[in-house]
Amino acid sequence: MAWLSATQLSTMGFASIGENVLVSDKASIYNPQNISIGNNVRIDDFCIISAGHGGVSIGNYVHVAAYSSLIGSGKISLSDYSGLSSRVSIYSSNDDYTGDRMTNPTVPPKYTGVISADVFIGKHVIIGNGSIILPGISLNDGSVIAALSLVNKDCEPFKIYGGVPAKPLKERKKNLLDLEVQFLEDKKNKT
Repeated sequence: MAWLSATQLSTMGFASIGENVLVSDKASIYNPQNISIGNNVRIDDFCIISAGHGGVSIGNYVHVAAYSSLIGSGKISLSDYSGLSSRVSIYSSNDDYTGDRMTNPTVPPKYTGVISADVFIGKHVIIGNGSIILPGISLNDGSVIAALSLVNKDCEPFKIYGGVPAKPLKERKKNLLDLEVQFLEDKKNKT
C-alpha cells in the first residue's frame, strides 16, 4: 500500500489531522474540511469517506480497512480504538425506500425523502467484514458487530451482535479495558 505523505495530508484541507496518520493514496476523500482525524489512524485502499454537513470525526488508534465507506449528511463519529473490517458501510443518510418518495441524488431534494441522522461508533467497537450500519445508530463502547450484519438498532456496551437484522448474541469480555490502561501507562513511560 502506498500512503499519502504528511505534506500531502496537510494540504488536503482537513478540519484537523493528528500525527502518524496513514491514508492510502487509493482512498477517496470528499469534503475534507468536514473531516477530523486523530493520531495513529490508518485508512486503507479503496475506502470512501464522504463527509456531509455533520462531518466525520475519527479518534485515535482507529483502523478503517479496505473498501469501507463512511457516507452521509449526518455526523459519523469513530471513537478511539475502534475498527472497521473490510467492506463495512456506515451511512448517516438513506433514501426512503417505501415508494412514497423518489430516490437517488440525481433527483431534486423536494421529490426525495432522504433521512439523515448521526452515527456514533464507541470506543473499542469492532465491526466485521461486509456489515452495514444505518443512519441514527449508536454502537456503544465495546460492542461488536459480526461479519455480514445489518445494524438498524442501537447496540449495548460490550455485547456481540450479528445477523440481518443484527441481534445480541452474547456478552463481550472486558479484559481489553485493563490492556488499554496498561498501554497508556507504557506509552506515558516512554515519553
